[in-house]
Amino acid sequence: MSNPAVLSTESLSYRVGGESGKSGKTLVDDVTLHAAQGETIGLVGPNGSGKTTLLRCVYGTLTPTGGRVLLDGDDLAARSAKDRARRIATVPQDGHTGFELTVRQIVAMGRSPHKRFWEADTAEDERLVLAALERVGADGLAHRVFAGLSGGERQRALVARALVQQPGVLVLDEPTNHLDIRYQLEILALVRDLGTTNLLALHDLNLAAYYCDRLYVLDAGRLVASGPPKEVLTSELLAEVYGVTAEVSVHPATGAPTVTYLPPST
Repeated sequence: MSNPAVLSTESLSYRVGGESGKSGKTLVDDVTLHAAQGETIGLVGPNGSGKTTLLRCVYGTLTPTGGRVLLDGDDLAARSAKDRARRIATVPQDGHTGFELTVRQIVAMGRSPHKRFWEADTAEDERLVLAALERVGADGLAHRVFAGLSGGERQRALVARALVQQPGVLVLDEPTNHLDIRYQLEILALVRDLGTTNLLALHDLNLAAYYCDRLYVLDAGRLVASGPPKEVLTSELLAEVYGVTAEVSVHPATGAPTVTYLPPST
């Protein structure tokens, strides 16, 4: 269902303000990252570090004020919004909708980049919608009202909507937000197994360590560390970036680094 792409940013920056004598503020500052075909890349960092802003620059709701976003080596700024949407799909942090639409209708919206305005769904569109729902284990939800779903069910439907775009890159902003631990594990396992190139922002460092191939750590908009989780997640980095005391060990069952936070000394 997907053809994974290579995603890169080159010296990506995003700045607000600065007009009429104002100093402005840099939210993302000279960030270069690379995601190979089929990789799952995690963006981590404290609140306000620039993760969501960087993601919005990647999927096109914000225009970088410096640097470039590249897809398979091509500058995304040269592509139309519809063309970008054919190759990059997003699962937003807030999946709520005020419309009383069914899950099937919500998922079918993902076909919009491949259709003309008001063009009716075809038999192929319907096939792709049903295949995506089955892929994410939500085929039994097709006729349910989206607004009535649980958080985990809603996230599955939104991933299905992204899949019917047939993207090469899937961008997810805090996909485990407000989910209980079972759904957190299920959603991240699902995303990792899709075959797309994935870029996701996560707060939970232990989930990031287990499900991501590589991590990029942001602090105040700047990239401060990158690499495999075993190399990136250290007690020293957590103290520097998050201001916490923590022990990092290798879990004997998973082989992934595990972060144990320690209370402040009194």
